[in-house]
Amino acid sequence: MIDLSLIGIGTGDPQQLTLAAIRAMNAADLILLPRKGEEKSDLIAVRRQICADMLTGATRIVEFDLPVRRAQGDYLGAVSDWHDAIALCWAAQIAEHLPDGGRLALLVWGDPSLYDSTLRIADRLRGQGMDLRVNVVPGISSLQALTAAHAIPLNALAEPVVITTGRQLRDHGWPAQADSVAVMLDGGGAFQAIDPDGVTIWWGAYLGMAQQALIAGPLSEVGPRIIAERAALRARHGWIMDVYLMRKETR
Repeated sequence: MIDLSLIGIGTGDPQQLTLAAIRAMNAADLILLPRKGEEKSDLIAVRRQICADMLTGATRIVEFDLPVRRAQGDYLGAVSDWHDAIALCWAAQIAEHLPDGGRLALLVWGDPSLYDSTLRIADRLRGQGMDLRVNVVPGISSLQALTAAHAIPLNALAEPVVITTGRQLRDHGWPAQADSVAVMLDGGGAFQAIDPDGVTIWWGAYLGMAQQALIAGPLSEVGPRIIAERAALRARHGWIMDVYLMRKETR
């Protein structure tokens, strides 16, 4: 039996860790840390530092190279193939380091339940016949970090919020019946596909990290500034993770 803990670690600030997260890390026999290439070395550096600061016992740490998702062809098909490849990597690491079972932990950026696929990958292991029990430790999501950084509520008073992706916003426009729209997994500037009139945007990149960047204001005014800043930051750091909230004026 593998007891798998998927531990939300927030968006880069070790102070975002919950007591439950720290407890689960120290209860694990093994923590697997994914390497995502030199360009995203900051991400594993944060995980290494969290382990160095929070582990007090004999938990082992093993790093492995995460497969790269193919950029060409059908998007959903490419993601599915990528998840299959990651599941194979997990299975290989488990076979090598926990051959007789035990307690395994993965440190998940943000929260495991919000636009993250570790739970779906764990289901693949179950589908392959692995005796697996999953425990989720929630973490601070990028949306929580964004609204906290800007000191704003996620929703307008008594109004709903739609959480979507850059791809969906670009392909389908502003979601119907929504005053507030939170956008994740945007490859860059999907908000340019909508009418900016009456829309305010709150944008953040590298939330919770030392290089955190924030911009807010009327979309018609700050949209071009966000595009330029995003490009400059990506060029400087070699990678970027950002998220934004948009809200229409209520009339």
